[in-house]
Amino acid sequence: MGIIKTITDLKRHPLSLLLRLLVLAAAAFTAFAILFMVGYIVVKGVPNIRPELFEWEYNSVNVSLMPALINTVIMTFAALLLSAPLGIFAAIYLTEYARRGNRLITLIRLAAETLAGIPSIVYGLFGLLFFVTYLKWNYSLLAGACTLAIMILPLIMRTAEEAVLAVPDSFREGSFGLGAGKLRTVFRIVLPSAVPGILAGVILAIGRVVGESAALIFTAGTVAKAPQSLFSSVRTLSVHMYNLSSEGMYINQTYATALILLALVAVINLLSGLLAKRIIGGADEQH
Repeated sequence: MGIIKTITDLKRHPLSLLLRLLVLAAAAFTAFAILFMVGYIVVKGVPNIRPELFEWEYNSVNVSLMPALINTVIMTFAALLLSAPLGIFAAIYLTEYARRGNRLITLIRLAAETLAGIPSIVYGLFGLLFFVTYLKWNYSLLAGACTLAIMILPLIMRTAEEAVLAVPDSFREGSFGLGAGKLRTVFRIVLPSAVPGILAGVILAIGRVVGESAALIFTAGTVAKAPQSLFSSVRTLSVHMYNLSSEGMYINQTYATALILLALVAVINLLSGLLAKRIIGGADEQH
Protein backbone atom coordinates (compact mmCIF):
# COMPACT_ATOMS: atom_id res chain seq x y z
CA MET A 1 0.00 0.00 0.00
CA GLY A 2 2.83 2.39 0.83
CA ILE A 3 4.43 1.91 -2.60
CA ILE A 4 1.08 2.40 -4.39
CA LYS A 5 0.43 5.59 -2.38
CA THR A 6 3.89 6.91 -3.18
CA ILE A 7 3.39 6.25 -6.91
CA THR A 8 0.00 7.95 -6.76
CA ASP A 9 1.45 11.00 -4.97
CA LEU A 10 4.25 11.13 -7.52
CA LYS A 11 1.76 11.27 -10.35
CA ARG A 12 -0.43 13.91 -8.66
CA HIS A 13 2.23 16.10 -7.06
CA PRO A 14 5.64 15.28 -8.59
CA LEU A 15 7.28 18.57 -7.55
CA SER A 16 6.10 18.32 -3.95
CA LEU A 17 7.41 14.77 -3.62
CA LEU A 18 10.71 15.74 -5.21
CA LEU A 19 11.17 18.61 -2.75
CA ARG A 20 10.33 16.29 0.14
CA LEU A 21 12.98 13.81 -1.00
CA LEU A 22 15.53 16.60 -1.37
CA VAL A 23 14.81 17.83 2.18
CA LEU A 24 15.16 14.31 3.58
CA ALA A 25 18.39 13.78 1.64
CA ALA A 26 19.81 17.08 2.93
CA ALA A 27 18.91 16.18 6.52
CA ALA A 28 20.44 12.72 6.18
CA PHE A 29 23.63 14.11 4.63
CA THR A 30 23.97 16.73 7.40
CA ALA A 31 23.48 14.13 10.13
CA PHE A 32 25.98 11.79 8.47
CA ALA A 33 28.59 14.56 8.11
CA ILE A 34 28.28 15.54 11.78
CA LEU A 35 28.38 11.96 13.03
CA PHE A 36 31.34 11.15 10.79
CA MET A 37 33.31 14.18 11.96
CA VAL A 38 32.60 13.56 15.65
CA GLY A 39 33.29 9.83 15.27
CA TYR A 40 36.57 10.48 13.47
CA ILE A 41 37.75 12.83 16.22
CA VAL A 42 36.72 10.34 18.93
CA VAL A 43 38.43 7.38 17.22
CA LYS A 44 41.63 9.35 16.64
CA GLY A 45 41.61 11.18 19.96
CA VAL A 46 40.68 8.61 22.61
CA PRO A 47 43.78 6.37 22.15
CA ASN A 48 46.06 9.41 22.46
CA ILE A 49 44.68 10.80 25.72
CA ARG A 50 47.36 10.23 28.33
CA PRO A 51 47.90 11.57 31.88
CA GLU A 52 50.88 13.70 30.84
CA LEU A 53 48.59 15.79 28.65
CA PHE A 54 46.97 17.15 31.83
CA GLU A 55 50.09 18.19 33.71
CA TRP A 56 50.07 21.75 35.03
CA GLU A 57 53.21 22.90 33.23
CA TYR A 58 53.77 22.60 29.48
CA ASN A 59 57.04 21.42 27.96
CA SER A 60 58.16 19.77 24.74
CA VAL A 61 58.05 16.32 26.36
CA ASN A 62 54.56 16.14 27.85
CA VAL A 63 52.94 18.65 25.42
CA SER A 64 50.40 19.38 28.16
CA LEU A 65 47.11 20.97 27.13
CA MET A 66 46.08 21.95 30.67
CA PRO A 67 47.37 25.56 30.48
CA ALA A 68 45.60 26.00 27.14
CA LEU A 69 42.39 24.53 28.60
CA ILE A 70 42.49 26.96 31.53
CA ASN A 71 43.19 29.85 29.17
CA THR A 72 40.29 28.84 26.92
CA VAL A 73 37.79 28.86 29.79
CA ILE A 74 39.07 32.21 31.08
CA MET A 75 39.11 33.75 27.61
CA THR A 76 35.57 32.56 26.88
CA PHE A 77 34.08 33.94 30.09
CA ALA A 78 36.00 37.21 29.75
CA ALA A 79 34.77 37.76 26.18
CA LEU A 80 31.18 36.94 27.16
CA LEU A 81 31.38 39.19 30.22
CA LEU A 82 32.27 42.08 27.94
CA SER A 83 29.97 41.38 24.99
CA ALA A 84 26.83 39.66 26.34
CA PRO A 85 25.49 42.56 28.46
CA LEU A 86 26.22 45.09 25.70
CA GLY A 87 24.61 42.93 23.02
CA ILE A 88 21.49 42.12 25.07
CA PHE A 89 20.93 45.70 26.25
CA ALA A 90 21.47 47.00 22.72
CA ALA A 91 18.87 44.53 21.45
CA ILE A 92 16.42 45.66 24.15
CA TYR A 93 16.90 49.29 23.14
CA LEU A 94 16.44 48.54 19.44
CA THR A 95 13.23 46.56 19.99
CA GLU A 96 11.58 48.19 23.01
CA TYR A 97 12.67 51.82 23.14
CA ALA A 98 13.83 52.98 19.69
CA ARG A 99 11.24 54.58 17.46
CA ARG A 100 10.21 52.57 14.43
CA GLY A 101 11.59 53.81 11.12
CA ASN A 102 14.56 55.56 12.71
CA ARG A 103 17.40 55.75 10.17
CA LEU A 104 20.03 55.45 12.89
CA ILE A 105 18.52 52.14 14.02
CA THR A 106 18.53 50.87 10.43
CA LEU A 107 22.18 51.89 10.13
CA ILE A 108 23.07 50.10 13.38
CA ARG A 109 21.40 46.89 12.20
CA LEU A 110 23.15 47.09 8.83
CA ALA A 111 26.48 47.63 10.57
CA ALA A 112 25.88 44.67 12.88
CA GLU A 113 25.02 42.37 9.98
CA THR A 114 28.12 43.56 8.09
CA LEU A 115 30.43 43.09 11.08
CA ALA A 116 29.07 39.58 11.68
CA GLY A 117 30.39 38.50 8.28
CA ILE A 118 33.91 39.96 8.53
CA PRO A 119 36.68 37.30 8.67
CA SER A 120 38.22 36.80 12.08
CA ILE A 121 41.72 37.64 10.86
CA VAL A 122 40.52 41.19 10.19
CA TYR A 123 39.47 41.47 13.83
CA GLY A 124 42.87 40.07 14.76
CA LEU A 125 44.65 42.76 12.76
CA PHE A 126 42.46 45.43 14.35
CA GLY A 127 43.23 44.07 17.81
CA LEU A 128 46.94 44.00 16.99
CA LEU A 129 46.95 47.63 15.84
CA PHE A 130 44.65 49.04 18.54
CA PHE A 131 44.91 46.97 21.72
CA VAL A 132 48.41 45.52 21.34
CA THR A 133 50.21 48.43 19.68
CA TYR A 134 48.27 51.65 20.32
CA LEU A 135 47.12 50.92 23.88
CA LYS A 136 50.40 49.07 24.55
CA TRP A 137 48.73 46.05 26.16
CA ASN A 138 51.14 43.79 24.26
CA TYR A 139 50.11 40.18 23.58
CA SER A 140 47.80 39.59 26.51
CA LEU A 141 44.66 37.93 27.78
CA LEU A 142 42.92 41.31 27.96
CA ALA A 143 43.75 42.20 24.34
CA GLY A 144 42.47 38.83 23.14
CA ALA A 145 39.28 39.02 25.22
CA CYS A 146 38.46 42.54 23.98
CA THR A 147 39.06 41.52 20.36
CA LEU A 148 36.81 38.47 20.72
CA ALA A 149 34.15 40.56 22.49
CA ILE A 150 34.01 42.94 19.52
CA MET A 151 33.91 39.97 17.14
CA ILE A 152 30.92 38.23 18.77
CA LEU A 153 29.01 41.38 19.77
CA PRO A 154 27.04 41.63 16.47
CA LEU A 155 26.08 37.96 16.68
CA ILE A 156 24.76 38.26 20.24
CA MET A 157 22.97 41.52 19.47
CA ARG A 158 21.17 40.23 16.37
CA THR A 159 20.09 36.93 17.91
CA ALA A 160 18.91 38.67 21.09
CA GLU A 161 16.97 41.18 19.00
CA GLU A 162 15.21 38.42 17.07
CA ALA A 163 14.43 36.60 20.34
CA VAL A 164 12.89 39.72 21.89
CA LEU A 165 10.89 40.46 18.74
CA ALA A 166 9.51 36.90 18.85
CA VAL A 167 7.84 37.56 22.23
CA PRO A 168 4.09 38.13 21.54
CA ASP A 169 2.80 41.67 22.04
CA SER A 170 -0.01 40.23 24.16
CA PHE A 171 2.55 39.60 26.91
CA ARG A 172 3.46 43.28 26.97
CA GLU A 173 -0.17 44.42 26.76
CA GLY A 174 -1.14 42.14 29.64
CA SER A 175 1.69 43.49 31.78
CA PHE A 176 0.77 47.09 31.00
CA GLY A 177 -2.86 46.29 31.73
CA LEU A 178 -1.90 45.10 35.23
CA GLY A 179 -0.17 48.41 35.90
CA ALA A 180 3.47 47.40 35.32
CA GLY A 181 5.83 49.98 33.89
CA LYS A 182 8.00 49.70 30.82
CA LEU A 183 11.18 48.70 32.63
CA ARG A 184 9.42 46.10 34.79
CA THR A 185 7.67 44.64 31.75
CA VAL A 186 10.94 44.29 29.86
CA PHE A 187 12.88 42.62 32.68
CA ARG A 188 10.10 40.53 34.26
CA ILE A 189 8.04 39.54 31.21
CA VAL A 190 9.87 40.03 27.92
CA LEU A 191 13.40 38.93 28.83
CA PRO A 192 12.44 35.64 30.59
CA SER A 193 10.32 34.72 27.57
CA ALA A 194 13.21 35.49 25.21
CA VAL A 195 15.82 33.54 27.20
CA PRO A 196 15.93 30.47 24.88
CA GLY A 197 16.65 32.60 21.82
CA ILE A 198 19.18 34.76 23.66
CA LEU A 199 21.00 31.71 24.99
CA ALA A 200 21.05 30.23 21.49
CA GLY A 201 22.98 33.28 20.34
CA VAL A 202 25.29 33.08 23.35
CA ILE A 203 25.99 29.41 22.60
CA LEU A 204 26.85 30.29 18.99
CA ALA A 205 29.16 33.01 20.29
CA ILE A 206 30.82 30.54 22.68
CA GLY A 207 31.44 28.15 19.80
CA ARG A 208 33.08 30.91 17.80
CA VAL A 209 35.24 32.03 20.73
CA VAL A 210 36.36 28.51 21.65
CA GLY A 211 37.28 27.65 18.07
CA GLU A 212 38.97 30.95 17.26
CA SER A 213 42.69 30.97 16.52
CA ALA A 214 43.53 33.63 13.88
CA ALA A 215 42.41 36.61 15.97
CA LEU A 216 44.09 35.30 19.12
CA ILE A 217 47.46 34.66 17.49
CA PHE A 218 47.66 38.39 16.72
CA THR A 219 46.39 39.58 20.12
CA ALA A 220 46.78 37.00 22.90
CA GLY A 221 50.00 35.36 21.75
CA THR A 222 51.08 31.72 22.04
CA VAL A 223 52.62 31.34 25.50
CA ALA A 224 51.59 27.96 26.95
CA LYS A 225 51.20 29.06 30.56
CA ALA A 226 48.31 29.88 32.85
CA PRO A 227 47.88 33.67 33.08
CA GLN A 228 49.43 35.53 35.99
CA SER A 229 47.43 38.66 35.20
CA LEU A 230 45.20 40.19 32.53
CA PHE A 231 48.32 41.33 30.67
CA SER A 232 49.90 37.86 30.45
CA SER A 233 50.32 36.29 27.03
CA VAL A 234 48.27 33.09 26.76
CA ARG A 235 47.50 30.22 24.39
CA THR A 236 44.01 28.75 23.97
CA LEU A 237 43.16 25.21 22.88
CA SER A 238 42.57 26.19 19.26
CA VAL A 239 45.91 28.01 19.09
CA HIS A 240 47.51 25.05 20.87
CA MET A 241 46.13 22.72 18.21
CA TYR A 242 47.39 25.00 15.44
CA ASN A 243 50.89 25.11 16.89
CA LEU A 244 51.07 21.33 17.40
CA SER A 245 49.81 20.54 13.92
CA SER A 246 52.09 23.12 12.25
CA GLU A 247 55.16 21.63 13.94
CA GLY A 248 54.29 18.21 12.50
CA MET A 249 55.74 16.30 15.47
CA TYR A 250 52.67 16.05 17.70
CA ILE A 251 49.83 14.93 15.42
CA ASN A 252 48.56 12.37 17.94
CA GLN A 253 48.45 15.02 20.66
CA THR A 254 46.60 17.27 18.23
CA TYR A 255 43.80 14.72 17.89
CA ALA A 256 43.62 14.40 21.69
CA THR A 257 43.38 18.18 22.02
CA ALA A 258 40.61 18.26 19.41
CA LEU A 259 38.65 15.70 21.42
CA ILE A 260 39.03 17.73 24.63
CA LEU A 261 37.95 20.86 22.75
CA LEU A 262 34.87 19.05 21.43
CA ALA A 263 34.03 17.82 24.93
CA LEU A 264 34.44 21.35 26.34
CA VAL A 265 31.99 22.79 23.82
CA ALA A 266 29.50 19.98 24.58
CA VAL A 267 29.74 20.65 28.34
CA ILE A 268 29.24 24.40 27.87
CA ASN A 269 26.19 23.78 25.66
CA LEU A 270 24.74 21.37 28.23
CA LEU A 271 25.22 23.83 31.07
CA SER A 272 23.66 26.61 28.98
CA GLY A 273 20.61 24.43 28.28
CA LEU A 274 20.20 23.61 31.98
CA LEU A 275 20.51 27.30 32.86
CA ALA A 276 17.85 28.20 30.29
CA LYS A 277 15.44 25.60 31.71
CA ARG A 278 16.04 26.86 35.24
CA ILE A 279 15.42 30.48 34.24
CA ILE A 280 12.26 29.55 32.32
CA GLY A 281 11.05 27.44 35.24
CA GLY A 282 11.61 30.32 37.67
CA ALA A 283 9.76 32.71 35.36
CA ASP A 284 6.79 30.32 35.08
CA GLU A 285 6.56 30.03 38.87
CA GLN A 286 6.49 33.82 39.20
CA HIS A 287 3.73 34.05 36.62
